[in-house]
Amino acid sequence: MKKKKVGLLASLLVVSAMFTGCSFSGSDGGNASSGASGQTGSSAAGSAKELKLYVENEIKDLDQWKASDDVSFTVLNNVNEGLYRLDLKNEPQPAMAEKTDVSEDKLTYTFTLRGNAKWSDGTPVTAQDFKYAWLREIDPKTGTNGYSFIMTDYIVGAAEYAAGGPADQVGIEAKDDKTLVVKLKQPTPYFLRLTSLAPYFPMKEEFVKSKGEGYALGADSMLYNGPYTLSSVDAASGAVLVKNQGYWDAANVKVEKVDLKVIKEKSTALNAYKAGQLDRVLLASSDVNASKSDPGFGTGINFRTTYLQFNLKADGVSNVNIRKALEYGFDSKLLADQVLNNGSKAATGLIPDEMSGVDGKSFRETQGDLVGVDAAKAKEYWDQGVKELGKAPKITMLVADTSEVKDVSTFMQSEYKKNLGIDMVIDTKTSKARSQLMDNSNYQMAITAWGADYDDAMTYLDLWANHTPYRGNYENANYDKLIAEAKKETDEKKRLDMMLAAEKTLLSDDVVVVPIYFGGYSFLLNSKVQNLEYHPYGNPVDFKYADVK
Repeated sequence: MKKKKVGLLASLLVVSAMFTGCSFSGSDGGNASSGASGQTGSSAAGSAKELKLYVENEIKDLDQWKASDDVSFTVLNNVNEGLYRLDLKNEPQPAMAEKTDVSEDKLTYTFTLRGNAKWSDGTPVTAQDFKYAWLREIDPKTGTNGYSFIMTDYIVGAAEYAAGGPADQVGIEAKDDKTLVVKLKQPTPYFLRLTSLAPYFPMKEEFVKSKGEGYALGADSMLYNGPYTLSSVDAASGAVLVKNQGYWDAANVKVEKVDLKVIKEKSTALNAYKAGQLDRVLLASSDVNASKSDPGFGTGINFRTTYLQFNLKADGVSNVNIRKALEYGFDSKLLADQVLNNGSKAATGLIPDEMSGVDGKSFRETQGDLVGVDAAKAKEYWDQGVKELGKAPKITMLVADTSEVKDVSTFMQSEYKKNLGIDMVIDTKTSKARSQLMDNSNYQMAITAWGADYDDAMTYLDLWANHTPYRGNYENANYDKLIAEAKKETDEKKRLDMMLAAEKTLLSDDVVVVPIYFGGYSFLLNSKVQNLEYHPYGNPVDFKYADVK
């Protein structure tokens, strides 16, 4: 499911819309002087510190090998922990791993586990716990969440094991209780970031087998090694998390209780926030303007790009000049600022702002802007394309039936009418039907999106090396070569140069996709809450660092 990657990783990003995302430049800190009138804060004087939060969908499954939604991943990330955990700057820091040695060829990682890493039953976390859990994720009979790719793409022998090969050929070795050795197919600069993700969490085999089919069906049928444990959980109403006193870093976990409710309506959540019943609320676009004067108002971004995907085999848009006309023919800044009005930003490339590059500069800073509105240039390209085709093509845009995408497509329809003089048709389908049409190459162009699986441009760029209809039936040998060589390159600067060239090829030369906007959101936060960290990629939110003043 390279396409469905959007689930966790990227996907892991429905919490970006659910829990809603990160204030990337840091966390949702305590700079606001007040949350809302009448708000009393998260804890009474002298009592244990508590956070009151919500999610917009049910907690579907806490079995890490079945979980495939961001709400479940949010819970799992706070009650369990992998070798690394993202910090307040979204950088991976040693968690269950105390230290890591990487071979000179960058293909072998040796992790030494902490001596005080324990499960909630008091037993030590071992290297075998990681091996057991990872093999279950890779095995399609047990890892049914669609995220085995996050291991099979990287670990030696993992893809073969997933296809029915031997487990002893997988590059995961528990040398002893505290030493885990992992062998990779190729250098992967972001591998430590991957180990912070839920599919990479450990689990104790003896415990899982003792629970049988009842594993992870309730708070008592789970084992924990993270900063919190579950006191109670109900899929429809929410969960209560309490501080794990046996956690290796418990001394730095300040909030002792997190009350996580399920509230599906944004208006209901906003009313609860104003009544002091929630510490943070995600705002609907319609509530943003009225909330901007509130001292608790803030915005954040996600590593998520919404873009226009062309089908290069479809009539009309098979012409590159027609595609360039549609690229330059709309003002994405006007869209982000006046239509979306939710913290989203006009896209200036495929790779989102703030995604890592090298030498302390982001990929976007290094590359610069690749897309932007230019009505005069758009009309020139359109006229040239019409001349080459012999007639003006009819343009149809396939979109999913979500309110945000409907607003975006209507805006673009208006812009194309104004700047190109064309009447674009909007074809609205359910999300599932839209995806099926794209998979079957039965579309001309469509609005779709991708959320990052990890903090590296490759999480976007390798999508167009698979030549599928969903990715526009794009085939370019030079592009494929850039991606393949970048995956093998050990020199970070050379690797970055290859990825920069690949993005330019995709957007500027071949115009396979047209980035529209980078995902964002607006929220209100209780002024007493500090360091409540929402990550722009990977596991959506960390309660570990939060504090209530």
